[in-house]
Amino acid sequence: MNRRRFAQKAAAAMACCWAPAARPAADATTSPTQQQNQFSVMLWALPKQVTFDQRLEIVASAGYSGVELTGEFQKWSNAEILRVLSRVRALGLTIDSMSGVHAGFAVPEQTPLFRTQFIEHLQFAQRLSCPQVILLSGKLVHGLAPGSQRDTAISNLKWAGDLAQHTGIEIVIEPIDLLEQPDVYLTSVTDAFDLVHAVGMPGVLVLFDFYHEQRGFGNLIEKLEHNIALVGLVHVADVPGRHEPGTGEIAYANLYRKLAMLKYKRRIAMEYYPIGDPVTSLRNARTAAEASLLAGV
Repeated sequence: MNRRRFAQKAAAAMACCWAPAARPAADATTSPTQQQNQFSVMLWALPKQVTFDQRLEIVASAGYSGVELTGEFQKWSNAEILRVLSRVRALGLTIDSMSGVHAGFAVPEQTPLFRTQFIEHLQFAQRLSCPQVILLSGKLVHGLAPGSQRDTAISNLKWAGDLAQHTGIEIVIEPIDLLEQPDVYLTSVTDAFDLVHAVGMPGVLVLFDFYHEQRGFGNLIEKLEHNIALVGLVHVADVPGRHEPGTGEIAYANLYRKLAMLKYKRRIAMEYYPIGDPVTSLRNARTAAEASLLAGV
């Protein structure tokens, strides 16, 4: 069975078992030209001593519209999923992106596991009305033939893209810097853009994490200028320390102005450790970003 036939059958199976809840996931993927930037928070970065529901309340109190998850949902029962969705909606939030596929898309021996986990991940995304999933490459494998991992990555991302397009869900791939993960395969947005070009599917894009790219390579603005059409999400944290913008070396006001000049209208997600009160920190980070984006219009 070829890749497209398999993807269609898998998508049909998911539709039978996991009907989207209330708001169809595709509704959240409005064309960037038809919406303003929305701000989101990756929940894992908030203080560990607070509960999941308290994190949601922090995000809502700071004036954000969305949250991102990192696999919390994998242990939730159906009843807990319904409870979380009800709480999210009551706070005026959406779940707009989520990671949690542990197998790497660029590791040949993990391909069967990656595909199994990806199907399960899409099921959760549909159930949570989440329009976007984040995928990681996995480890660099030594001793393979040159280009083997790149070929595996392209093949798996084409397969995943075929499957995801039937659900209205978008894929973003995220590079991780070598300081954080010394054995990772995909380390830069430059290589991520190359992979996305090779995949050639509109629903497979790049997560441009400014923190990771600054730590590894820098030159953030020029990479935005050359590749903005392939950026599906940006993550925000300063270097060093992964704290809020303004605590380190990244000139975030310039980055936000450039995003506005390049007409980037997608989500901007905070993924940093707040210093001090998290509500105040997140609110200040959002309002500063809004002011700089407005200045770049």
